[in-house]
Amino acid sequence: MTLRMILLGLVLGGPTVAVRGQGMAPAERQMSPAQAANPDMQSSDDTPQMDPAQQKAAKTFAQKPHVSVAHPPIKSVVLTPLSQRERVQQMLDRFTFGARPGEVDQVVAMGAGQWLAQQMSPETIKDPVLDKRLAVYPTLTMPTTQMITVFPDRAQIGPVADGKVPYPVDPLLNAVYEVQVYKLLQERDQKNPDGSVKPKVELTDAEKAERKKRDQATATRIAGDLLVLPKQQRMAALIKMPVEDRIAFTANGNLSGNLHDLLFADFTPRERETFNAMSPQVNSSYNIGSELAQARILRDVLSERQLQEVMTDFWFNHFNVYIAKDSDEWYTTSYERDVIRKNALGNFRDLLMATAKSPAMMVYLDNWLSIGPDSIANGVNPQNPNSKKGNKGLNENYGREVMELHTVGVNGGYTQSDVTALSAILTGWGVDRPNQGGPFLFDPKRHEPGPKTWFGYVIDDNGNVAKASASATSVPGKTVASDDSMKQGIAALNILASSPKTAHFISLLLAQHFVADTPPPALVDRLAKVYLSSNGDIKSLLRELIASPEFNSRQYFHNKVKTPVEFVASAFRSTATEPQNPGALVNTIKTMGMPMYYALPPTGYYLTADQWMNSSALVDRLNFAYQLTNGKFANQKFDAPKLLAMGLLTPTGAGSFAGGAPKTAGTPAQAAHGDARFVGVSASVQAPAVAGPAGVDIVLRVLEGTMIGAPVSAQTNQLIDKQIDQQPANANSTDTLNLLTALVMGAPEFQLR
Repeated sequence: MTLRMILLGLVLGGPTVAVRGQGMAPAERQMSPAQAANPDMQSSDDTPQMDPAQQKAAKTFAQKPHVSVAHPPIKSVVLTPLSQRERVQQMLDRFTFGARPGEVDQVVAMGAGQWLAQQMSPETIKDPVLDKRLAVYPTLTMPTTQMITVFPDRAQIGPVADGKVPYPVDPLLNAVYEVQVYKLLQERDQKNPDGSVKPKVELTDAEKAERKKRDQATATRIAGDLLVLPKQQRMAALIKMPVEDRIAFTANGNLSGNLHDLLFADFTPRERETFNAMSPQVNSSYNIGSELAQARILRDVLSERQLQEVMTDFWFNHFNVYIAKDSDEWYTTSYERDVIRKNALGNFRDLLMATAKSPAMMVYLDNWLSIGPDSIANGVNPQNPNSKKGNKGLNENYGREVMELHTVGVNGGYTQSDVTALSAILTGWGVDRPNQGGPFLFDPKRHEPGPKTWFGYVIDDNGNVAKASASATSVPGKTVASDDSMKQGIAALNILASSPKTAHFISLLLAQHFVADTPPPALVDRLAKVYLSSNGDIKSLLRELIASPEFNSRQYFHNKVKTPVEFVASAFRSTATEPQNPGALVNTIKTMGMPMYYALPPTGYYLTADQWMNSSALVDRLNFAYQLTNGKFANQKFDAPKLLAMGLLTPTGAGSFAGGAPKTAGTPAQAAHGDARFVGVSASVQAPAVAGPAGVDIVLRVLEGTMIGAPVSAQTNQLIDKQIDQQPANANSTDTLNLLTALVMGAPEFQLR
């Protein structure tokens, strides 16, 4: 029987995972229910004509899915409370990326309240292990303008190649530009003057193999030359070599893994970045996103500030940006660092305002392209009544999404007229020199001047707000915008942050992510009241949620499906395994369908069970579990005996088998597991065969208690037993322990949190 068949049998034959939220197919999300019911919300045909750049930007989100937040009817149920230990398990399952071995017992001993209070003050928590690992990623702390310099793309390389801009003076940067210019000129040589590609002589397979062999030999020779030098002289020697040699040396796959690792171990972080910047094709800026994603998975696995990381993950997905959208390849790092993580446990109003003033958001949702029809930037000259207005106009992407997805929700009571009005209010909010990494900028020349009637309010250009009246006449306003006109947008965002609709929508999303795919309406309503009474204080919302009867009930215990990020992070945390190759983990998460920072639609990734619970996705997870536990994943070390020992040494390890009753040795086959395959373990923990569980059963219970911490069905255990019984006769204790660990990691219950 193949591993794939074994794993499929374990998943498809295991307990059914309840899907509490039914997602709509993408085609069904083309128009939201509110839009379908209200013609005023559907796009009109009399909007100002857009220039080509705006048309291109508008198409980005023309087909984006929408989210309906209407509650399905739920019958009231009597909630069954969890035990003290289960409450702690629930809290760690939801507000960390997985409990580490023994962590539940530690939190029970210290008190759940103390743990939560500590996590809510992340600045007081030391994180030395993570800090050491993150030190090799300098872009995490770089200003955006410096990132562009270190990892240039075509916009920076082209002028140097054309002789319009000099090469950098810095030796390392100069070396990068020499390689990138060489590659760009080679690329241009492959094109005709009209831009068409010249016919290319295709190499035969034998010729390709010979070229690859030659390049690998060159890379090996250069590595040998460098390794005999003192480590502080190696990069200086490399950048003096001919450009062709540098390209062969840094190209992916030319340098063997051992030689690559030996050199990288002695490079400084800056030298590593220089190496990486020389290795790709003309655009080297992808390294920024690579470092960001690797750092993210390291934070999820290693950080002691788990609550902050969980909420950073939640809020980034809520205020999603797409790293591949234009200059967001540079802006996304500072967006996560200075906007999302900084405000993840703060106040929702501050978080909303910070995202609105972020270059990443302005670029992603194209607000920097939005121009008021009556603005100076569109050709209107207040001093000349006969001045001709241009054809530029509003871009409504951000104006729509900030209401529909960020605040009041799709059922928030707004109309298409409100979308247009808010888009006009937010004209001028943009970016200074986005292609050079400039900061947020409010440009009054692009702002649509005058008061706006929006969402039941009239807001003037100074940010003064009044209730709109059906009988009110239009209020004359400025004909020219000024720097003070930004106050109009600030006032509108404050109205959204204070809205009861926003309170309800944010409460619903929190309850959906941390309690159930279809959250209890009573809990959502209580959270909304806390939101309003605390002015959107995120910590107050989390305290209310964690203390709620619903969160601490058996009905909502261990019922949320893990996303690929959560699964991979928990696989490492629950087994006390430190990631040695975070880049490989990033690729694995991508393979599982969740490439980090690459969610294109503004909805981000859907986090409900229906998005992730299918046989193909689960087989990917189970194959990963097998590779990891058998030492076949990217040279990652895995220590199953250490994991077993840690489980046995916890108060709930060998003694109570993670709270589950020990299985009796029902058959000779079961009883035979212990002595034959777990010599070291059975000597210390195995009871007499007739009276106590067999060795494998003990190990299985300890692994399940350590890695899952929740009840495991009899059906899952029977399937695991069956796979163990079918092992080859020559399987040793290590083989059995690794297979057991893989099967627990692949069990349906491990896919839940």
